[in-house]
Amino acid sequence: MPASTPLLVPVAPALASVFPFRSTLSLEPLIAYWHARENATNAGVALLARAIGEQVAAAAWCRGPITDYSVLECNCDLVETLMLAVFPPASFANDIIGVIGPFQRRSFYSTQHFEDVMLNKDRIIKQPLNVDLAAMERRLSLMAYQLVLQRVYNTELPSQGTIVFTVPDYKIGLYRHYGLDFNSDFVTVKVVGEPPTLNAEQLDLLLHNRHRLEVWQALLPAEHFELEGFNVLQLVDVTDQEILSELKYDLLERDVLQTPARFEQIQEKLRVLFAQPALQLGIAAYDEKKRAFVDFGRKINHSFITKQVQHQSANGSFRLIYDRLLREREPLVLKDVATADIPEDLRQQILSLGIHSAILALLPYGNDTVGLLELGCPTVNGLDEFDMDKVAQFVPLFAVAVKRNAEDLQTRVQAIIQQKFTAIHPTMEWRFADAARNLLTKLDDGNRTAEMEPIVFEEVYPLHGSCDIRGSSTVRNEAIQGDLIEHLTLANKVLKKASEYQQLPILDELKFYVTKHLKRLRDGLLSGDEANIYDSLKREVEPLFEYLATHTPDLRPVITNYWDNIDPRLGILYKRRQDFETSVTTLNDAVSDYLDEEEEKAQQMFPHYFQRYKTDGVEFNIYVGSTLVEDKPFDLVFLKNLRLWQLLTMVEITRRTAALKATLPVPLDTTQLILIHGQPLSIRFRQDERQFDVDGAYNIRYEIIKKRIDKATVLGTGERLTQPGTIALVYAQSREAVEYYEYIDYLQDRGLLMPGVEELELEELQGVKGLLALRVQVQL
Repeated sequence: MPASTPLLVPVAPALASVFPFRSTLSLEPLIAYWHARENATNAGVALLARAIGEQVAAAAWCRGPITDYSVLECNCDLVETLMLAVFPPASFANDIIGVIGPFQRRSFYSTQHFEDVMLNKDRIIKQPLNVDLAAMERRLSLMAYQLVLQRVYNTELPSQGTIVFTVPDYKIGLYRHYGLDFNSDFVTVKVVGEPPTLNAEQLDLLLHNRHRLEVWQALLPAEHFELEGFNVLQLVDVTDQEILSELKYDLLERDVLQTPARFEQIQEKLRVLFAQPALQLGIAAYDEKKRAFVDFGRKINHSFITKQVQHQSANGSFRLIYDRLLREREPLVLKDVATADIPEDLRQQILSLGIHSAILALLPYGNDTVGLLELGCPTVNGLDEFDMDKVAQFVPLFAVAVKRNAEDLQTRVQAIIQQKFTAIHPTMEWRFADAARNLLTKLDDGNRTAEMEPIVFEEVYPLHGSCDIRGSSTVRNEAIQGDLIEHLTLANKVLKKASEYQQLPILDELKFYVTKHLKRLRDGLLSGDEANIYDSLKREVEPLFEYLATHTPDLRPVITNYWDNIDPRLGILYKRRQDFETSVTTLNDAVSDYLDEEEEKAQQMFPHYFQRYKTDGVEFNIYVGSTLVEDKPFDLVFLKNLRLWQLLTMVEITRRTAALKATLPVPLDTTQLILIHGQPLSIRFRQDERQFDVDGAYNIRYEIIKKRIDKATVLGTGERLTQPGTIALVYAQSREAVEYYEYIDYLQDRGLLMPGVEELELEELQGVKGLLALRVQVQL
């Protein structure tokens, strides 16, 4: 081809799926190989080569092109002798080697293993399962072109890597993967006529388009070349490597364990890996928090053992085996289930599945165990210790898949929790997670109208405490009243000063309005006064100040003084209220921070639900009981411990708030209250309000008492029960106070409480009567 041939090669509209070169079988390259060794330094090789030369000289049929394959069969002795160069006798029984005409599909000589694996009854190479016929022809054509480039143009191309053929193994009913070495050492490339000329640019174009057959056909027309000789095909079983590689990619995909069809594909690959067509794969996911095996979502359970463990005794036997695996950290190999050292009931469960040999292996992920891998075979010794090397290679892959599945499921669960609930206390989160999983299962089963199941915790013991700011409403109103009076007084000063410079009727009307409200405010603050006064100042008075400041320069000092006293962010005078709010915030923060700090310690005693919220003061609720926790036994000693902890905490809160009083802008006192309730109750999560509330008519009384006792007074005196420097403990029945007498005596002995205990009866509250109380003085 002339040098001016364009580099851009037009793509042919269609490519024939037939091999483009003339290809002829010939033994000439092999005969030449032996002829070159007739004088070899190795005497044995030289002797064999000369003997072969004599046989070849007497057999004219083996020279030149061979078109009739039957002559090879009739002269098999000479063929076998010639093929000693290709087929080492020592490995003939084990190697998978065959020879074919140049880039053809018919084999005329091969090992028995090659024939079993690759050839059909006509000795034609079977079409691999992973390559279609057109792709196979295209691949052969490109390999032939690259041989032409190498032999004729002395240009080497980088290796394309191993070709992998997947072929069926009819003996076991599975398939195998083989790496193919396609050797063209015995293929001769003959040039027909003048070969096309390739310049550097065209060579570079071919090198960078190794897979574009149309480029090669345009630059190297096939009619210029002929191929003679034969190819040597050698196969190596790479099934294990290929399967492990495929498993790696399969198990890294999301949802692979949640789709039965995908799981079946993985099981099929393991059957190929172990050459066991009836191998059963099982995967059991383990939840460390629940200490139990769980589904993969959508009611999918891939374990063939745990699904069978239904009654308590079998479950206990399986647990023994699992604990043994955890303890020994080595897979359990059951070569013969019938005689293995396992509990009898579990043995019968496994045998009932048709499994007579098995391997059980933990799935470790870091320091955790995320599940169990199960392999079962219907034949005795079908699985044994020799399979452990294979198991060790893919166990980490399954562990990653199980861990990812658990994380994906947890993500879906958390999405439902965030959608359906408020922030969940860690102690109760397991129950909400269970409810979310159950809802996911219903939705995945097609129930689009499924709703969240009720979240109820029964038999829990309540503890309630509060630190209230004494008279906060009164102090707040006094602060608002003082700020309003000062605000109106400042406004009145501006109006009076303005009257000295201008005689405007509007000034007189506004002075009358301001003076009237000042007189009324000094008598007390009424509901609505604050909003009405500020609204009038904004709409009527302050716009006038802007006019006066512009047109009467002498008024600017008094108007500037007015604005200097107004909070620029709120637009109102905010002094006394700011001091009050600062004081309240300081007290609330001090109490809340201390409570949170101590609550962390209390959780270590026994996990419980804790709820704290701020108003004018801080209130907190505690619920504790066996139904709140998932895997920890509850005893009443934990309840007693929390009650003592609550009393100690209230003592310290009393002392801390009393010490803070002198540092506050507005000195405020706090009162402390504990509600004693000896009987357990039930709490239910209210989805409409997204919070917990007591459940049941009987338990409602507790909630009513809790909301009203802060206003309780002592019977016959009208005195408020809660007093600064003291802790009040309210109860309904005398036996409920007995336990607290012991705690009070203990704290008095430690010097935390003053001697003496007041025993009080309380005035009837709305809907509640017969309440009693203890009141103790804190040693400040």
